Amino acid sequence: MKLSRTEEELMNHLWKLKKAFMKDLLEEYPDPKPAATTISTLLKRMQEKKFVGYDSVGKLRQYFPLVSKENYFNKHMKGLIKNFFNDSPAQFASFFTKKADFTEEELEALKEIIEDKLTKKK
Repeated sequence: MKLSRTEEELMNHLWKLKKAFMKDLLEEYPDPKPAATTISTLLKRMQEKKFVGYDSVGKLRQYFPLVSKENYFNKHMKGLIKNFFNDSPAQFASFFTKKADFTEEELEALKEIIEDKLTKKK
């Protein structure tokens, strides 16, 4: 299941804070801040999608992520590669490196990351 753009924005705040009450989440937004009812609705949808959980602290709810940012991003990337690049990481890498206009140093850094990963797989 996927998050909407507004849900992703809220999720990013929750990943940053790790645990947060509604007031903490609202404070993370720049002015003009969204209405508390908007955040409440988003949190309810995200709970239904199993991205967010909460603990009751008195009458308040302290929210926390049920999915790590890394796992969400990884699943999102795999879907992107499957849907837009014929399930080919090589096609994705080719597009990514051509369109991003990396410097030689940045490409060397990417090469080192890939070589390190290959060494660890052996």
